[in-house]
Amino acid sequence: MPVTVETGSTLTFDRFWRWLKRHANCILRAGTPDSFFYDHEDLHWHLDEDDERVPTVQLMRGKQVLAEVVIDVRDVLFVQQLPDPDGEAGQFLFELVGGGEEPYAVYHFVLAHALDDEGGHRAQLKQ
Repeated sequence: MPVTVETGSTLTFDRFWRWLKRHANCILRAGTPDSFFYDHEDLHWHLDEDDERVPTVQLMRGKQVLAEVVIDVRDVLFVQQLPDPDGEAGQFLFELVGGGEEPYAVYHFVLAHALDDEGGHRAQLKQ
């Protein structure tokens, strides 16, 4: 699915990844064009990198991995932030855009707040 790039709303993957690791509890949904993983009060997100610095996002129940996305950063040209068109007010969609002549979202994250909006930050512990 082609992506419309909005001027001024893009950032590098490295900047996004550093920020996302500090906001793992704010993730509401993550995935690829073929898969969607949703947050739940019984689950938590674990973001890490392997020995070769390949980013991984895991959705876990306790210590059990339920789902995992391994991000191939070579496929990511940039990250685009926009209000989530399918979500509630204040939720933001982050599309990790790749592709050739027609860019498309190779990965996506929906968070409870924007990159620069710390006021919408969720509590660290789920209740």
